[in-house]
Amino acid sequence: MVKLKAKSQPLRLLSYGQSTSTPVAIATTVGAAAGILSLLLQFIVFGISSGTNRYVKGMTVVQLQDGSISPAKFVGSYERDDETIKRFISDSMIKMFGWNGIIEASENGENITKPDRGIDIQTKRNNRKKIPTRAWEAAFALSENQDFRANFIKKLAEIVPSGVFNGEVQVSLVTRHISKPRKIKDGKWEVDYIGTLVSFNRSENQGKGIAFNKTITVEAIDTPKLPAKPTELDKKIHLARRSGLEITQIVDYNLGKKEKY
Repeated sequence: MVKLKAKSQPLRLLSYGQSTSTPVAIATTVGAAAGILSLLLQFIVFGISSGTNRYVKGMTVVQLQDGSISPAKFVGSYERDDETIKRFISDSMIKMFGWNGIIEASENGENITKPDRGIDIQTKRNNRKKIPTRAWEAAFALSENQDFRANFIKKLAEIVPSGVFNGEVQVSLVTRHISKPRKIKDGKWEVDYIGTLVSFNRSENQGKGIAFNKTITVEAIDTPKLPAKPTELDKKIHLARRSGLEITQIVDYNLGKKEKY
Protein backbone atom coordinates (compact mmCIF):
# COMPACT_ATOMS: atom_id res chain seq x y z
CA MET A 1 0.00 0.00 0.00
CA VAL A 2 1.35 3.38 -0.98
CA LYS A 3 1.44 6.01 1.77
CA LEU A 4 0.29 9.43 0.70
CA LYS A 5 2.79 12.12 1.49
CA ALA A 6 1.35 14.70 3.77
CA LYS A 7 0.82 18.07 2.12
CA SER A 8 3.31 20.61 3.42
CA GLN A 9 1.78 23.48 5.39
CA PRO A 10 2.79 27.10 4.83
CA LEU A 11 4.71 28.86 7.54
CA ARG A 12 2.41 30.28 10.24
CA LEU A 13 3.01 33.37 12.36
CA LEU A 14 1.89 34.09 15.95
CA SER A 15 0.73 30.51 16.26
CA TYR A 16 -0.45 29.22 19.62
CA GLY A 17 -1.75 25.71 19.02
CA GLN A 18 -3.91 26.61 16.02
CA SER A 19 -1.80 28.01 13.24
CA THR A 20 -2.66 31.33 11.60
CA SER A 21 -2.30 32.36 7.98
CA THR A 22 0.15 35.06 7.02
CA PRO A 23 -2.47 37.68 5.96
CA VAL A 24 -4.33 37.29 9.24
CA ALA A 25 -1.09 37.57 11.18
CA ILE A 26 -0.18 40.79 9.41
CA ALA A 27 -3.60 42.26 10.14
CA THR A 28 -3.27 41.25 13.78
CA THR A 29 0.14 42.85 14.03
CA VAL A 30 -1.15 46.12 12.57
CA GLY A 31 -4.13 46.08 14.94
CA ALA A 32 -1.91 45.52 17.96
CA ALA A 33 0.37 48.37 16.93
CA ALA A 34 -2.64 50.68 16.55
CA GLY A 35 -3.87 49.67 19.99
CA ILE A 36 -0.49 50.42 21.56
CA LEU A 37 -0.39 53.83 19.82
CA SER A 38 -3.91 54.63 21.02
CA LEU A 39 -2.95 53.72 24.58
CA LEU A 40 0.10 55.99 24.42
CA LEU A 41 -2.03 58.86 23.16
CA GLN A 42 -4.48 58.36 26.03
CA PHE A 43 -1.62 58.56 28.53
CA ILE A 44 -0.42 61.80 26.91
CA VAL A 45 -3.92 63.36 27.00
CA PHE A 46 -4.38 62.27 30.61
CA GLY A 47 -1.07 63.88 31.55
CA ILE A 48 -1.99 67.16 29.87
CA SER A 49 -5.43 67.17 31.49
CA SER A 50 -4.00 66.42 34.94
CA GLY A 51 -1.51 69.27 34.63
CA THR A 52 -4.18 71.71 33.45
CA ASN A 53 -6.67 70.73 36.14
CA ARG A 54 -4.24 71.86 38.82
CA TYR A 55 -4.70 75.42 37.56
CA VAL A 56 -8.35 75.42 36.47
CA LYS A 57 -9.89 73.02 38.96
CA GLY A 58 -13.51 74.02 39.50
CA MET A 59 -13.30 76.68 36.80
CA THR A 60 -15.26 77.09 33.60
CA VAL A 61 -15.92 79.78 31.05
CA VAL A 62 -19.31 81.41 30.55
CA GLN A 63 -20.59 83.70 27.82
CA LEU A 64 -22.12 86.96 28.98
CA GLN A 65 -25.15 88.70 27.44
CA ASP A 66 -22.92 91.15 25.56
CA GLY A 67 -21.21 88.21 23.82
CA SER A 68 -17.97 88.38 25.82
CA ILE A 69 -16.68 85.46 27.88
CA SER A 70 -15.55 85.35 31.47
CA PRO A 71 -14.03 82.71 33.76
CA ALA A 72 -16.41 81.28 36.34
CA LYS A 73 -16.23 78.87 39.24
CA PHE A 74 -18.65 76.10 40.12
CA VAL A 75 -20.26 76.66 43.54
CA GLY A 76 -23.14 75.10 45.41
CA SER A 77 -26.63 76.49 44.81
CA TYR A 78 -26.57 78.20 48.23
CA GLU A 79 -22.95 79.35 48.21
CA ARG A 80 -21.91 82.96 47.57
CA ASP A 81 -18.44 84.37 48.14
CA ASP A 82 -17.88 87.36 50.44
CA GLU A 83 -17.09 89.83 47.66
CA THR A 84 -20.27 88.97 45.75
CA ILE A 85 -22.37 89.57 48.89
CA LYS A 86 -20.65 92.85 49.74
CA ARG A 87 -20.89 94.17 46.17
CA PHE A 88 -24.59 93.23 45.98
CA ILE A 89 -25.34 95.10 49.21
CA SER A 90 -23.28 98.15 48.24
CA ASP A 91 -24.86 98.46 44.78
CA SER A 92 -28.39 97.94 46.12
CA MET A 93 -28.06 100.48 48.93
CA ILE A 94 -26.46 103.18 46.77
CA LYS A 95 -29.18 102.85 44.13
CA MET A 96 -32.01 102.82 46.66
CA PHE A 97 -30.69 105.81 48.60
CA GLY A 98 -29.04 107.85 45.85
CA TRP A 99 -31.51 110.46 44.60
CA ASN A 100 -30.48 113.04 42.00
CA GLY A 101 -33.70 113.67 40.06
CA ILE A 102 -32.24 112.29 36.82
CA ILE A 103 -32.94 109.19 34.75
CA GLU A 104 -30.34 107.65 32.48
CA ALA A 105 -31.93 106.21 29.37
CA SER A 106 -31.10 105.08 25.85
CA GLU A 107 -32.81 106.53 22.79
CA ASN A 108 -31.90 105.70 19.21
CA GLY A 109 -28.75 103.96 20.43
CA GLU A 110 -27.54 107.01 22.40
CA ASN A 111 -27.29 107.35 26.17
CA ILE A 112 -29.19 110.38 27.43
CA THR A 113 -30.31 111.87 30.76
CA LYS A 114 -33.73 113.31 31.45
CA PRO A 115 -35.66 114.55 34.49
CA ASP A 116 -37.00 111.85 36.80
CA ARG A 117 -40.73 112.22 37.36
CA GLY A 118 -40.65 109.49 40.00
CA ILE A 119 -42.93 106.54 40.76
CA ASP A 120 -46.21 107.17 42.62
CA ILE A 121 -46.51 105.21 45.85
CA GLN A 122 -49.38 105.06 48.31
CA THR A 123 -47.85 105.46 51.78
CA LYS A 124 -49.01 103.90 55.02
CA ARG A 125 -50.77 107.18 55.76
CA ASN A 126 -52.77 106.76 52.54
CA ASN A 127 -50.98 109.69 50.93
CA ARG A 128 -49.68 109.61 47.38
CA LYS A 129 -45.96 110.33 47.26
CA LYS A 130 -43.11 109.59 44.89
CA ILE A 131 -39.87 107.70 45.08
CA PRO A 132 -37.04 108.01 42.51
CA THR A 133 -37.33 105.62 39.57
CA ARG A 134 -33.88 104.17 40.21
CA ALA A 135 -34.77 103.47 43.86
CA TRP A 136 -37.97 101.70 42.78
CA GLU A 137 -36.01 99.54 40.35
CA ALA A 138 -33.28 98.72 42.89
CA ALA A 139 -35.95 97.70 45.43
CA PHE A 140 -36.51 94.51 43.43
CA ALA A 141 -33.44 93.29 45.33
CA LEU A 142 -35.71 93.07 48.39
CA SER A 143 -37.62 89.93 49.29
CA GLU A 144 -41.35 89.79 48.63
CA ASN A 145 -41.87 87.57 51.69
CA GLN A 146 -44.24 89.08 54.25
CA ASP A 147 -44.61 92.14 51.96
CA PHE A 148 -41.12 93.31 52.92
CA ARG A 149 -40.52 95.09 49.60
CA ALA A 150 -43.98 96.70 49.52
CA ASN A 151 -43.68 98.03 53.08
CA PHE A 152 -40.13 99.24 52.46
CA ILE A 153 -41.00 101.41 49.46
CA LYS A 154 -44.00 102.86 51.30
CA LYS A 155 -41.72 103.96 54.11
CA LEU A 156 -39.14 105.18 51.63
CA ALA A 157 -41.75 107.38 49.95
CA GLU A 158 -42.34 109.16 53.27
CA ILE A 159 -38.71 110.27 53.62
CA VAL A 160 -37.79 111.24 50.04
CA PRO A 161 -37.74 115.08 49.82
CA SER A 162 -40.10 116.44 47.17
CA GLY A 163 -37.29 118.76 46.06
CA VAL A 164 -35.52 115.76 44.53
CA PHE A 165 -37.92 115.86 41.56
CA ASN A 166 -37.47 119.53 40.71
CA GLY A 167 -33.71 119.72 41.06
CA GLU A 168 -33.74 121.51 44.42
CA VAL A 169 -32.31 118.60 46.46
CA GLN A 170 -29.86 115.82 45.77
CA VAL A 171 -29.09 112.95 48.17
CA SER A 172 -26.13 110.56 47.99
CA LEU A 173 -25.23 107.56 50.13
CA VAL A 174 -21.53 107.38 50.98
CA THR A 175 -20.32 103.91 51.98
CA ARG A 176 -17.85 103.95 54.88
CA HIS A 177 -17.52 100.27 55.71
CA ILE A 178 -19.09 96.92 54.88
CA SER A 179 -18.25 94.12 57.29
CA LYS A 180 -17.29 90.62 56.31
CA PRO A 181 -20.50 88.57 55.87
CA ARG A 182 -21.39 86.47 58.89
CA LYS A 183 -22.95 83.15 57.93
CA ILE A 184 -26.17 82.47 59.83
CA LYS A 185 -26.94 79.21 58.04
CA ASP A 186 -26.51 77.73 54.58
CA GLY A 187 -27.52 80.40 52.07
CA LYS A 188 -28.07 83.16 54.64
CA TRP A 189 -25.69 85.90 55.85
CA GLU A 190 -25.66 89.04 57.96
CA VAL A 191 -23.62 92.16 57.09
CA ASP A 192 -23.04 95.48 58.87
CA TYR A 193 -23.25 98.48 56.55
CA ILE A 194 -21.79 101.75 57.82
CA GLY A 195 -22.45 104.84 55.72
CA THR A 196 -23.59 108.46 55.59
CA LEU A 197 -26.54 109.99 53.77
CA VAL A 198 -25.44 113.36 52.44
CA SER A 199 -28.07 115.81 51.17
CA PHE A 200 -27.30 118.86 49.04
CA ASN A 201 -29.66 121.79 48.63
CA ARG A 202 -29.29 123.94 45.53
CA SER A 203 -29.44 127.08 47.66
CA GLU A 204 -26.56 125.83 49.83
CA ASN A 205 -23.07 124.77 48.81
CA GLN A 206 -22.36 122.54 51.78
CA GLY A 207 -23.93 119.14 52.26
CA LYS A 208 -25.61 117.84 55.40
CA GLY A 209 -24.85 114.30 56.50
CA ILE A 210 -26.67 111.88 58.74
CA ALA A 211 -25.48 108.45 59.83
CA PHE A 212 -26.78 105.48 57.86
CA ASN A 213 -25.70 102.42 59.86
CA LYS A 214 -27.60 99.20 59.21
CA THR A 215 -27.34 95.46 59.68
CA ILE A 216 -28.56 93.77 56.53
CA THR A 217 -29.58 90.13 56.11
CA VAL A 218 -29.36 88.49 52.69
CA GLU A 219 -30.29 85.06 51.38
CA ALA A 220 -29.28 83.08 48.29
CA ILE A 221 -31.92 82.72 45.57
CA ASP A 222 -32.11 81.35 42.03
CA THR A 223 -31.12 84.03 39.54
CA PRO A 224 -34.21 84.92 37.49
CA LYS A 225 -34.07 83.91 33.83
CA LEU A 226 -34.92 86.41 31.14
CA PRO A 227 -37.69 85.34 28.73
CA ALA A 228 -37.01 85.19 25.00
CA LYS A 229 -38.56 88.63 24.55
CA PRO A 230 -38.01 90.43 27.87
CA THR A 231 -39.98 93.53 28.79
CA GLU A 232 -38.30 96.53 30.40
CA LEU A 233 -39.66 95.36 33.75
CA ASP A 234 -38.16 91.89 33.21
CA LYS A 235 -34.78 93.51 32.60
CA LYS A 236 -35.01 95.66 35.75
CA ILE A 237 -35.87 92.68 37.95
CA HIS A 238 -33.09 90.57 36.44
CA LEU A 239 -30.56 93.40 36.95
CA ALA A 240 -31.47 93.77 40.63
CA ARG A 241 -31.31 90.03 41.36
CA ARG A 242 -28.66 88.73 38.96
CA SER A 243 -26.20 88.11 41.83
CA GLY A 244 -28.47 85.32 43.07
CA LEU A 245 -29.21 87.16 46.33
CA GLU A 246 -32.07 89.05 47.94
CA ILE A 247 -32.30 91.29 51.01
CA THR A 248 -34.65 89.86 53.64
CA GLN A 249 -34.15 92.30 56.51
CA ILE A 250 -32.71 95.75 57.24
CA VAL A 251 -32.33 96.84 60.87
CA ASP A 252 -30.59 99.76 62.55
CA TYR A 253 -27.07 99.06 63.75
CA ASN A 254 -26.13 100.71 67.01
CA LEU A 255 -23.18 99.26 68.91
CA GLY A 256 -24.53 95.76 68.55
CA LYS A 257 -28.11 96.75 69.40
CA LYS A 258 -30.51 96.21 66.54
CA GLU A 259 -33.84 97.86 65.97
CA LYS A 260 -36.10 97.01 63.06
CA TYR A 261 -35.90 99.38 60.13
